[in-house]
Amino acid sequence: MTTPKLFTPTKVGDIDVANRVVMAPLTRNRARPQDDTPFELHAEYYAQRASAGLIISEGTQISPEGKGYAWTPGIYSDAQVAGWKKVTDAVHARGGKIFAQIWHVGRVSHNTLQLDGQPPVAPSAIAAETRTFDGKEFLPTSTPRALELSEIPRIIEDYRKAAANADAAGFDGVEIHAANGYLLDQFMRDGSNKRDDAYGGSIENRARLVAEVTQAVVDVLGAGRVGIRLSPFAAANGISDSNPQALFEHVIDRLNAFGLAYLHMVEGQTGGPRELPEGASIEALRKRFDGTYIANNGYTREMAIDAVETGRANMVAFGRLFIANPDLVARLEKDAPLNEPDKTTFYGGGESGYTDYPVLEEQVA
Repeated sequence: MTTPKLFTPTKVGDIDVANRVVMAPLTRNRARPQDDTPFELHAEYYAQRASAGLIISEGTQISPEGKGYAWTPGIYSDAQVAGWKKVTDAVHARGGKIFAQIWHVGRVSHNTLQLDGQPPVAPSAIAAETRTFDGKEFLPTSTPRALELSEIPRIIEDYRKAAANADAAGFDGVEIHAANGYLLDQFMRDGSNKRDDAYGGSIENRARLVAEVTQAVVDVLGAGRVGIRLSPFAAANGISDSNPQALFEHVIDRLNAFGLAYLHMVEGQTGGPRELPEGASIEALRKRFDGTYIANNGYTREMAIDAVETGRANMVAFGRLFIANPDLVARLEKDAPLNEPDKTTFYGGGESGYTDYPVLEEQVA
């Protein structure tokens, strides 16, 4: 019997990978509270899942300002880089490949999570109308302040430094998080970006920051070690746009100029329905992108095998299934039963619901 293409090796940009199953970025809120560093627990968690063709780390903030939730890791301090080095060493020791997802949440934050209780920053002073967790309770996100034009170079530099730190920490590459209503997504959308300068107004202006950030990261790592995540039709974190199809056609055309390792796209609502609004087409966007396309959102084994066999996707990312199944690749290949995830342990805590899910061999034994 022929092995489905999903389970065969391929190349993603400059990186050779063992299969086309991707572990999607998954926020788990287990960094050390005092300094947002990953540690040995994270190394074990990611190493357990190293059979994925590619692991994309949980979102890791590029600066203290980029933080939106309690206990999420950063990648801006020496201690954080050292913590991530334990993770990448552990993954590489098991033959895996891992990219860091670099992240600035923008307005999806609260004053209590910001230095000196400052308001979060965003393209415009428009609240996200969502909630976040500050380590004690769930709170409505704070109204942000609009970034000054003079501050934009600082934001781009924070992304550049994060890419350099990811390299120092031993990551095989980085994924730029430009999805799910966070800062870069906020700049792209006319619902959250009301600027009247070079970063607002036209689609071209609203796409400027994501292009400049991508250039900065590519300058550090080379295009073959850089991917990007987009969620064109998701309404996550209160994000909206009057014409997302036209917006993301422009964005993808612009990204093509870089020759990136991959485009990782949320198809439909983030973690929700795959249905699209009228006039929206994932297929049209996918066809515009010249490189490796990673499909994401609610894929089953059958859907993933079919998507790769037919060429609709080059790789498929799985999120929640990887939480409960560290050996997900083997389970999918064998069409074996899957562990059910314990949703009460998704965010925060320790080993329980994080590193204690059994692998297939243990269950058979």
